[in-house]
Amino acid sequence: METRVRRIVGVLFILCSVGFAIYQSQHPTATTTSTPPNTTQSADQGTALAALNTIAVKGRAPKTDYNRAQFGDGWATQGLCDTRNIILHRDLQNPVVNDQCQVTSGTLNDPYSGTVIEFNRGATTSADVQIDHVVALSDAWQTGAQQFTPAQRVALANDPLELLAVGAQQNQQKSDGDAATWLPANKAFRCQYIARQIAVKAKYGLWVTSGEGDAMRNILSTCPDQQLPAAVTLSTV
Repeated sequence: METRVRRIVGVLFILCSVGFAIYQSQHPTATTTSTPPNTTQSADQGTALAALNTIAVKGRAPKTDYNRAQFGDGWATQGLCDTRNIILHRDLQNPVVNDQCQVTSGTLNDPYSGTVIEFNRGATTSADVQIDHVVALSDAWQTGAQQFTPAQRVALANDPLELLAVGAQQNQQKSDGDAATWLPANKAFRCQYIARQIAVKAKYGLWVTSGEGDAMRNILSTCPDQQLPAAVTLSTV
């Protein structure tokens, strides 16, 4: 019983810490110490379009040597909690968490499809909700991340700014597509989606291809005042 109580207390402590981190990400004036390696804090870029104008435009690098393990062996952990469950807890409504820091149920308003998905943890149901890397990791690899240290790539792959809980079908359709080849079916979310991609690319010093940049500008032409989802950290590299 004592061990079980300690585990539950540990889970609650971690989830409280995660909640504070999420608060910081949504309030740019809050102080944060989660700066990725070799980056410096910058002033708020304001709109996504303004931030996009600061991102370099280059051709896509070869995909040579890319594999998921370049960004860490699965999800990082914080105590009992792994990144997947932390993001599920953030993005699901009414999440239920067990004493192993696993989200067992909740409701997802899927931003990519615009549908509601009831999540239940299980061998045949857990995959109904997946965690998407907003900037696909292979895209990141080909637009600068292959030059990162392993620690930088792990930081990118587990950054809450880079991650969204979404429905399996849309996530699988996206695969490793960028803005030029894939957009969410839910058109109402596209401006936010593009702004989030731009925020990630600006934070980690990744570049965009000309086609990708054009597709981003095309979406933002319908919402020129779209704000970035969080304060941006620009790379000094």
